[in-house]
Amino acid sequence: MTRFVIGADVALHLTQFKAAVPTEHQLLAPTLIRSQVLAELYARVLRGELDRKTAERQLDHLRALRLRLLGDHVLQGLAWKIADQLGWPDTFIAEYIALTQLQADAFVCMDPELAHAVGGIVTVSSIDDLMASARRPRPAALR
Repeated sequence: MTRFVIGADVALHLTQFKAAVPTEHQLLAPTLIRSQVLAELYARVLRGELDRKTAERQLDHLRALRLRLLGDHVLQGLAWKIADQLGWPDTFIAEYIALTQLQADAFVCMDPELAHAVGGIVTVSSIDDLMASARRPRPAALR
């Protein structure tokens, strides 16, 4: 089982396309992802990019994902150190990086600048890596 930390951008991508993550992968995120996704969907509705029913369906899809949410004091302490080390103005993204260091195999990132910034401290994976199944298809003769 591969454990991936996903950010709000990846969660929104998964919900927009109603993507099903392969069952052999485990998804993790800091608890703040719920508020970040909610706020972004609300903003998209206000801007007229989505209607409310679509936003609610996307929230339902997110809730249906097997997403383990974490946010204890150890994670928060490490997030503080990471944000300080990288000179970030807040700790929001640092929580994702801290969670990756503490509990996951990789951080799934869609932002190339962020991937570059954190690539030296965590393994960074793409959405394609997340969606790929670790299982190999059986040869046709064995089916």
